[in-house]
Amino acid sequence: MKEMSDQARGIIFVVCALAILFVWQHFYKPPTPPPQPPQTAAQHAPVAAPQTTPPSAPAKPAGVSVVHANDEKTVLIESPLYRVELANRGAVVRSWKLKKHFDDQKPPHPLDLVNTEASQQLGWPFSVLLSDPNLDAQANSALYAITPEAEHFDAPATITLHWSDGHLDVTKKLTFDATYIVTAEASATLDDKPLPVAIAWRGGFGDKAVYQASQLVNVFYKSGGKLNTLPFKKLGVPNNQAQPQIQTGPMEYEGIEDQFFTAAFLPDGTDLSLWHWTQYHNPVGGGESEPEAEMAAGASAGGPLKVRIFVGPKDLALLEKTQPPLEELVQFGWTGIIAKPVLFALQWLYRYIPNYGWAIVVITLVINFALFPLKMKSWRSMQKMQKVAPEIRQIQDRYKKYTMRDPRKQKMNEEVMAIYQREGINPMGSCLPMLAQMPIWWALWRVLNGAIELRHAPWFWWIRDLSAKDPYYILPIAMTITMYVMTKMTPQTAAVDPTQQKMMQFMPLMFGVIFFRLSSGLNLYMFTSNLVGMAQQYYLNRTEPLPAKGKFKNKKE
Repeated sequence: MKEMSDQARGIIFVVCALAILFVWQHFYKPPTPPPQPPQTAAQHAPVAAPQTTPPSAPAKPAGVSVVHANDEKTVLIESPLYRVELANRGAVVRSWKLKKHFDDQKPPHPLDLVNTEASQQLGWPFSVLLSDPNLDAQANSALYAITPEAEHFDAPATITLHWSDGHLDVTKKLTFDATYIVTAEASATLDDKPLPVAIAWRGGFGDKAVYQASQLVNVFYKSGGKLNTLPFKKLGVPNNQAQPQIQTGPMEYEGIEDQFFTAAFLPDGTDLSLWHWTQYHNPVGGGESEPEAEMAAGASAGGPLKVRIFVGPKDLALLEKTQPPLEELVQFGWTGIIAKPVLFALQWLYRYIPNYGWAIVVITLVINFALFPLKMKSWRSMQKMQKVAPEIRQIQDRYKKYTMRDPRKQKMNEEVMAIYQREGINPMGSCLPMLAQMPIWWALWRVLNGAIELRHAPWFWWIRDLSAKDPYYILPIAMTITMYVMTKMTPQTAAVDPTQQKMMQFMPLMFGVIFFRLSSGLNLYMFTSNLVGMAQQYYLNRTEPLPAKGKFKNKKE
C-alpha cells in the first residue's frame, strides 16, 4: 500500500480537529477563561515546531495553582564583567551590558548587546519559544513572580521566574556567575503535561554601530565537527523567512554573533536543536524596514531545557577555555596559520608597548627587515634582467609584427625563456617581496576584523579605532603616495614592456581605492611598510645600482 503523503496527513488532521472542536463546543461549554494580559509584539513571534495543542483547554486539574506577579518590575544582576536587566513582564532580558567593552557614543557607555528598538517590536532575548503561537504569546507577555524578591543581585546569583494561569505553567531558572557564562533552565507544561520549550534570542544582537541590515550578524551552529554560519538571508524557511527552520541536533554549540561578540548556547546535559528565522522591524523616524537575525535553542528530545549560554566578547583566550571550546568563532579562514602568530605577536608586544598601533609599526619593521634578503635576491634578478635587456628587446622587435594569437608569437616567448635559463634569471623574481607579503596582508586584515583586542584600540591623534576605517582617510592617502614614490624609485629594466610600466604606475592608485574602505590598522601597516621599502630602495640604488643601459654585446663575441 502506498504511504500517505505529509500533505494528505495534514488535511485529514485538520478535518478531524475541526470535527472534534465542533462536537466539543456543541456538548460542552468551557468555563469563562481568566482575563489575559495585554498583547505585545511577542504574540507575533514565530512558532518553534510544527506541533499542535488542543484549541480549548479543559478545566484546571487539581494541584495546578495560579502564579503571577501583581505589578511590572525589573531586577538587575551585576558582576565585574556585565550588568543584566531582567523584566518580569515575559521573564526576558531588557539589557545586557558589557562593562569592559564600550559603544561609539560620546562619551562612550558600556556596550549593550540588546537592540532595544528592534526588541520592542519583535520580542526580547531569553523569551521562550513554544509549540503554539497563542501559548507563546501568553508566556512572553505574562507577569512572572521572581524568587528571591529583590531589585538588585550581585553574581553569583540564582533567580527563578515562574508564571501559571492554572493551565499553562512556565518556569525559568537563571544562574549567573562571575564569568560570561549563564546557566539557564526552562520548562513549560499545559495542564500538567510537558511542552517542548526553547530559549530564544530575539530582536537582533550586538554592536549596532558596526553593522547595517544585519550584514555582520549571523546565526551559527557546530554539528558533526563542522562550524556552519548562516547570514540573515539564509535564515528561516525558504520564501518565508519569518517561519522558523529547525536544524536538528545534537549540536556541539549554536548561537548568534556579530563581528566581535556572541551569545553561544552550550549543551548542559541536554542535546540541543536550533531554530532560526529573520524578522523585520521599522526604525524609529522612518526608513526601510531592517532585518534582524533571530534564533532559539531547544532540547532535541523536547520537554525541559538546560543550557549554558556564553554572552560576551569573542576573545580567543576566553573562547579556548570554554567547554566545548569556541575558538572557531574567531574565524581567520585560510590565513589562520599566519593570523594567529601575528595576533600572538601583537599581544606579546602590547605587554611592553601598551598601544596596538605602535605594536603594528614594530611588527611591520620586523617583517620588512626579515624579508630584506628576499628583496636583495629580487634586486640581483633585476640586475641580470638589465644586462640581457637589449638582447630581449631585439627578439621582441623581430616578432612585434605578429599578433598575440599568432603561433609564431609563442616562438618569441621560447627564445626569451631560453635567455632567462641561460642567465639563471627568475622572471617573477622582482615580484617575490610583494608576493611574500600578500599572505601577511590578508592575515593582518583578518586579525583586525576578528580580534577583539583591536576593537576600539587607538593609535594616536585622529585614529581611535584600528579596526575601523580612517575617518579622515589620511592613512590611505599617505599609503597611496608612498607606494607611488616607491614605484618611481624602483628602476625598471629595459625588458619590461611599456604597457606593463604604465600598469605599475597605476597600481598605487588601484591599491589606494581598495584601501580607502579597509581598516586604519591595515593602512598603518602598509604605510609603514612603504616607508621602510623606500629607505631600503634608496640604499640599493646608492650601493648597488643597476648597470647602465648600454648596447647589447653578444656573449659569443
